[in-house]
Amino acid sequence: MNDSIMGKKLNEILAFVYSYLLKMGASKEDAEDIIQETAYKFLTYMDSIKTSNIQSWLFKVAINHYYDMTRKQSRRKNLLLKFNVQELFEEETPEKVVLQSELGRAIQEVLNKLSPKSRQLLILKYSTELKITEIAQLYHTKEASIKTSLYRARQQFIEEYRRYEHEQRT
Repeated sequence: MNDSIMGKKLNEILAFVYSYLLKMGASKEDAEDIIQETAYKFLTYMDSIKTSNIQSWLFKVAINHYYDMTRKQSRRKNLLLKFNVQELFEEETPEKVVLQSELGRAIQEVLNKLSPKSRQLLILKYSTELKITEIAQLYHTKEASIKTSLYRARQQFIEEYRRYEHEQRT
């Protein structure tokens, strides 16, 4: 593969991983450091990586590095997710911003109650808008398995959200 084409493709994949890291709660600086470290590891080990698994490999290395960094920094198990309110609303009014902020907090609390795998699947599917085939490639599993896991994660989210709403009313 031509070096410039490979560099372009690598940049595209790393840009996607960077945006995912930001949605997972990484600061801009941490995400940049992780991407730089991931690119370095790729260049170091690129001869031993199968061409069909490059995207999965980069994604897993970056996410694992993020988890290690988070574990070292805070020793907390629950990762904070950030939702960009401006992306969700075209027209911003103070009322909409407050309502969206409350909804974001509610979603965050409910997501934190889910298992890490369920939380990750929901984020991959609905926040980063990956297709089921892409998620299956990342996890090296069958699409049917991802569909089943996503269904269970959605059901778990709905159940936890209903509990959360009930707790808020009482």
